[in-house]
Amino acid sequence: MIKKDSFPMANTTLLRLADLPSRKPTQINYTPDAAAMSRLAEEMGLSALRKMRLEGTLQPLGKTDWRLDARLGATVVQPCVVTLEPVTTRIDETLTRQYLSDWQEPTEAEAEMDGDDTSEPLPATLDIAEIAAEALALAVPPYPRSDGAALEQTDFAEPGTEPLTDEVVKPFAGLAALKAKLENPDAE
Repeated sequence: MIKKDSFPMANTTLLRLADLPSRKPTQINYTPDAAAMSRLAEEMGLSALRKMRLEGTLQPLGKTDWRLDARLGATVVQPCVVTLEPVTTRIDETLTRQYLSDWQEPTEAEAEMDGDDTSEPLPATLDIAEIAAEALALAVPPYPRSDGAALEQTDFAEPGTEPLTDEVVKPFAGLAALKAKLENPDAE
């Protein structure tokens, strides 16, 4: 989880919505410096964050609402979950956010049915660096694997006993035999 306080941001990443033009889109172009990328990599458990960029537009919707349409590009390096070798992944994600003045927290039932994960309450300021970090955290592969890495079957058992495997147990084979016996009780 990314902590909001972890990333001290320059004023250029903070956008006060009241100060933006209300009739035309504002261009967004954010590339973190090396120190910010290093902090992000450490916070997310990455071996490295080589590149990161968020580009898009923030456009007014009506008198008070805003819509962010952007593209996140990043290159991350993570350890393979099988071999621990470095795995490099190129991330290219689009993101859309709507900041609504009349936004209301959905009830539990509405949250399950709605599926709207793009709308948020209207803030006084938007932190573009925080938005980029959140999008990156959601896009990073949770279980990266290097090419050809595969888990081998490992069997565990007490000393002197044979481990159970799916082939030995065959749970559905026993049910099929029981079904056949019930359908034809005279057959042996």
